Amino acid sequence: MSIRILLVDDNHLFRKGLAALISNDAEFLVLGDVPGGMHVTQSALDFEPDIIVMDLQLDGLNGLETSAQIKRRLPDVRIVLLTALQTQEHVRTALRAGVDGYVLKDATADELKACLRTVAAGRKFLSADVSALVVDSLMNPDAPKTSAARLEALTPRERSILQLVAEGRTNRGAAEFLNISPKTIEKHRSSLMHKLGLRNAAELTLAALDLGLIERPGAVARLSGEGRRQ
Repeated sequence: MSIRILLVDDNHLFRKGLAALISNDAEFLVLGDVPGGMHVTQSALDFEPDIIVMDLQLDGLNGLETSAQIKRRLPDVRIVLLTALQTQEHVRTALRAGVDGYVLKDATADELKACLRTVAAGRKFLSADVSALVVDSLMNPDAPKTSAARLEALTPRERSILQLVAEGRTNRGAAEFLNISPKTIEKHRSSLMHKLGLRNAAELTLAALDLGLIERPGAVARLSGEGRRQ
């Protein structure tokens, strides 16, 4: 029986190319490919894949919180992060979130397929460079932490709100996206700004970039129009 896979990435061309690459092997069956956002968990419930391959950086929600949400609803599904981000903090946080595989986007097709086979068999898989980061963090636990270590101080909800606001959404727009009240957004926003020592929206955006929650300043410009309309 083929290993059934759902692909999640905001880049349409990347998703289609990845689907074609994986589908060339009869061992795998790509059930579908979807962009990021609030619908990812529902797509997982609809497709019921064996493995979900997703980016760590997704519009609206980060891959770590999405992974945790899916694991709560579908504890048997395997999740592989396919991402360009490779810091000790991101890897440790991903493993704590229950991610089964962590592969870098410059991996070969053979490495990705080896990862899919490994996690389908119930084992963890980390790219060689990622494994080296984990070993280094274990061997040097007292090494100075990078600024990305601040990510661990935030709750999953605070990380989502930080990302949404940095992308240009107003409190009301973020509240509608997450289906919670604007007052709750404001409460979490104040908390995360206090934890990170931030004073204004500009510093909030820079922090989101530093933590890898948004990929580039263009992401803010892309959604700033939405923020002004709400």
